[in-house]
Amino acid sequence: MSKEKGGIGFFEKYLTVWVLICIVVGVAVGSIFQEKMAVISSWEIAHVNIPVAILVWMMIFPMMVQIDFSSLKKPGRSIKGLSLTVIVNWLIKPFTMAFFAWLFFDNLFNAFITPQQADEYIAGAIILGAAPCTAMVFVWSYLSGGDPNYTLVQVSINDLILLVAFIPIVQFLLGITEFQIPFDVLTTSVIVFVVIPLVAGYLTNKYLIRRKGRKWFNEKFLPTLKPVSIIAVLSTLLLLFSFQGETILNKPAHILLIAIPLTIQTYFIFFLTWFTGKFWKLPYRICAPASMIGSSNFFELAVAVAIAIFGLNSGAALTTVVGVLIEVPIMLSLVQIAKRWKYE
Repeated sequence: MSKEKGGIGFFEKYLTVWVLICIVVGVAVGSIFQEKMAVISSWEIAHVNIPVAILVWMMIFPMMVQIDFSSLKKPGRSIKGLSLTVIVNWLIKPFTMAFFAWLFFDNLFNAFITPQQADEYIAGAIILGAAPCTAMVFVWSYLSGGDPNYTLVQVSINDLILLVAFIPIVQFLLGITEFQIPFDVLTTSVIVFVVIPLVAGYLTNKYLIRRKGRKWFNEKFLPTLKPVSIIAVLSTLLLLFSFQGETILNKPAHILLIAIPLTIQTYFIFFLTWFTGKFWKLPYRICAPASMIGSSNFFELAVAVAIAIFGLNSGAALTTVVGVLIEVPIMLSLVQIAKRWKYE
């Protein structure tokens, strides 16, 4: 994939366009072939839709295969940045997301949506807020001039924390909204969409580097996987919006209503982390990616969990997909803010 000056590729630059195209096509397909899409949505095992599960695996594996656990042994001078990342991502972000969702959906927007819709939108926002970014942050860090080694370490640590913290945080916050969450379904989702691909990625990484060398792995293997991930992302969006087609056509304003608190949350977390990092005297190349990882989300996991718990046609799933839609343009704007505020 060709890249323009500044490091951003053609696909990354116009990713929002491709997402919008998938939304339009997905909605059209869902409207025209309602019965067939209903059949596909019923292909489930243990509350997990099989086609979506396959696509999510295709998205996640190329990301997991790049994780280098050896980097965890040498955090070095970035320990303050890692501490900031952990505090914001796991002790602040999930709870501010829950607050903004409750404020808007249960209070400010209660004249436009039903109590059931409000509960499902809150649930989707909570799931999204409890899943910090594990892959796209590499893009945001690179574009903003962040430290690549620190970025790798913080992503690796977040993945490990995710394995133990995601379930109890989501369980606790969803319990506040009076949902009865099947704990086994939530556990299964994390195992299927995080643990298994993480182990598979780790073993593949070690095997291929040992057999072919790191240069071949970085220059040949990883670029080959990139189109697979891209196709999976777009196919998942198309499929999800085809399932949500009727809802979107009937109530397009709900997309805007969902986007508002998600957007506020993203900017809030970025500025909170950024100014805290500066106060802690973190170098720019550490402060920038630390702010980015908390602002963006692991939307593949969030979508998968929302679908597994509430179903493909739920408001929770719709909320997580709206998170995908707004993330790219917002994060690109934050990259520009970080570069404009760059310091030594």
